[in-house]
Amino acid sequence: MRTPGQIAEEMIVELGITRPNEIDLEAIAYDSGMEVHYDRLSGCEATLVGVGDRALVTVNRCGNRGRERFSVGHEIGHWQMHRGRSFRCRVDDADANLTTNKPLEKEADTFAAHLLLPAPLFLPLVKQIGQPNFQQLAQVGGDFETSLMATALRLANVNTLPVIVASYDRLGKRWSLPAADLPKRWFLKDKLDKDSCTYDLLFEGKECKHLSKQSGDTWFINDDAGNYTVLEQCVPVRAGEALVILYLESSMLRAGFDWNVSRRYNDKGSYVPRRSK
Repeated sequence: MRTPGQIAEEMIVELGITRPNEIDLEAIAYDSGMEVHYDRLSGCEATLVGVGDRALVTVNRCGNRGRERFSVGHEIGHWQMHRGRSFRCRVDDADANLTTNKPLEKEADTFAAHLLLPAPLFLPLVKQIGQPNFQQLAQVGGDFETSLMATALRLANVNTLPVIVASYDRLGKRWSLPAADLPKRWFLKDKLDKDSCTYDLLFEGKECKHLSKQSGDTWFINDDAGNYTVLEQCVPVRAGEALVILYLESSMLRAGFDWNVSRRYNDKGSYVPRRSK
């Protein structure tokens, strides 16, 4: 069974798209039997109504082209994978469905990410940079007309760098997305450490213009985290919220299993699965 990402990138190949500026979402939608309109919507970011092999997509005209394009890609995903249903989608940004329990919305988000930032076009640009900071990711996003959020999440999803993308507010972690091959033994702190640049940004308004070296125990709860270093950068994305990128040093990828944080036992010695907070 093909994944949402495979379906999206197969469309890119079938359409002969070889450069970012050729990803014309309105044309791709039209080729799929969809007509895209932009209008002011209340309570949702996009709607999809289909009859037979034709569909009408209405996208909230918000003035943010990256967000509008992600909404279009999201609805194309619904039409390709979930045809026969109607949707009113709350797609505030590429991270809106990371914490949802709605599998169809997550599938449409994955489809959109691969359609807007297909790996064969995205990866070469990333490899030229090495470890992209947010300024460089914004430049890459400019080539694809995608938001910084969508571009950063795609960086984690392509799974070629030891990176974690996360969102924090003053109360703590909202969500995190690690590259798939990172060791599962590393657990981010729920609350911001006062030594982090992200704390300085959210509580003191200090900008974080570059990747900054931090002790691992600034970010991770593991007892041995202080033996390692990470690179951190953060940017404000919405009022009171920061988008964070963390690069783990190579030795962290070889660290052994951490029984202290990865497993818990009850008073009878039985294993209790760790539940995310």
